[in-house]
Amino acid sequence: MTEGAGIRAGDPPEDLTAAEAGMWQAFRIGSVYDLSAGDPVADDPHGGHPWGEERTVRARIVCWLLLDGPPALAGRVSSLKLTGVQISGCLDLAGGTIVPYVEMRGCRFEREILLPEAHFTTVRLVDCSVPRLEAARVHTEGDLHLPRCRFRGGIRITDAQIGTDLLLNQAIVYRDRSGRSIAGDGMTVGQDLQAEMLESHGELSLRAAAIGVSLSLRGARLANPYTQRRALNAPQLTVGRSLYLTPAGVGAQALSGTTPAHGTRVQRFECQGGVRLDDGRFGDAVDLEQARFTLTDDQEVSMRRVQTPELRFLGEAPVRGRVVLSGAKVVNLMDRSDSWPGPGRLHMGGFTYENLVPRGPFPLAERLEWVAAATAEYNPEPYELLAAVLRAGGEDEDAREVLLAKQRRRRESVPIAAKLWGYAQDWTVAYGYRPGRAAVWMAILWAAGSFAFAHAEHPPLKAGEHPAWDPALFALDLLLPVIDLGQQGFWQLSGGWQWLAAVMIILGWILATTVAAGATRLLRRS
Repeated sequence: MTEGAGIRAGDPPEDLTAAEAGMWQAFRIGSVYDLSAGDPVADDPHGGHPWGEERTVRARIVCWLLLDGPPALAGRVSSLKLTGVQISGCLDLAGGTIVPYVEMRGCRFEREILLPEAHFTTVRLVDCSVPRLEAARVHTEGDLHLPRCRFRGGIRITDAQIGTDLLLNQAIVYRDRSGRSIAGDGMTVGQDLQAEMLESHGELSLRAAAIGVSLSLRGARLANPYTQRRALNAPQLTVGRSLYLTPAGVGAQALSGTTPAHGTRVQRFECQGGVRLDDGRFGDAVDLEQARFTLTDDQEVSMRRVQTPELRFLGEAPVRGRVVLSGAKVVNLMDRSDSWPGPGRLHMGGFTYENLVPRGPFPLAERLEWVAAATAEYNPEPYELLAAVLRAGGEDEDAREVLLAKQRRRRESVPIAAKLWGYAQDWTVAYGYRPGRAAVWMAILWAAGSFAFAHAEHPPLKAGEHPAWDPALFALDLLLPVIDLGQQGFWQLSGGWQWLAAVMIILGWILATTVAAGATRLLRRS
């Protein structure tokens, strides 16, 4: 005979303890069943104060109520609401369909909770002590709330389907045997996943998870010093709106999910260990305001191929490790000059953005250092992208400076002959980006040549077949290649004057060639 057979509808089994009988009756009327002692120390579910039989119910009886409980009394809705209760044994609801509303506050579980493939309406565990939560493929029509709970052996909610919100605010979760604190790979959350001020001791894994609205890790502290796993491992994460790795307000005046008001004491997001957000899709923004990353030399904050309308890179520059944005695509890049790591620790190959929105001063010289830090070897793409963004914003002069910096960086990687030619172009016309320099050099050489040739001996090559001697026109004729001003070729110079004329001709050709190269570059760019 099945356990409980023969019991009239609503009658409790005969073997119930006093605590269980009270829970049974509270379930039928949907009221809160409170066994707390009224002493904060004694009632702390995470403390060491023992709870006796008067506060203990068997997990088997809890499962009986939820899966096949008695009907509600007339005019009531049955639900399980426990406060200050200890649940002995393993709470195993795997594969079950649980219709009643479930809420447990300040409760203590002696063994793990098993919810794989179970179906709930709404489940709320608040400030409970749980050895481990095993809930792969669990399904809820409403919320799954786990705020302020402590899980000594981790949480597994892989492929879970949460109808509305998943709350992990102020929860403390330790790693399981595989090194993960929270395994949420492949899960879907209909609205928000809030894990504000979460403490995670192990890897928080959200691979291929889908969050309908926002994912908030405001004020969270993630640490994974145990293994080579990352502290946050969330490739292919999809968030309908924003990912917040930002500060959270501390205290009663702070409202969850909002930016802390001025003067509010805050706790920033801190991460000890690598972060992987590769191939993520974010509808509004990725916000790293005041985020702090503590990395080893071989760890990364990796955002390869991330796509988001706005990236707010406003955290502290990591002292060690790397920041990788290769292939990422953003519309607005909001950053600070002191948020980026130094040379060799920033990688931006294929990273594209449409607008720069610096927070605070970010001079062009520091922006060029930012680009140089991301390119250990010469790569024209970051320079050309920065120039295009500046030009689109009306900063034409800054755009020219960026392209000039690109040519100078390129010069470092070419052979010696090309390098010398590059220096010549730089000194004369700045690779064509400062064409006014050519006129200045021409004027200087013309004035110097005119003054020098005014004192030169200049016998004619053929008597009676020469124009009148004009040292200024002769110097200009030497400087201007191709153009014949009727002075060169009629006079016989000797010694140092002949060498001076040759130098003037060579300098004239160099100026003409560099001007032509610069003009070609400008025409190609336009």
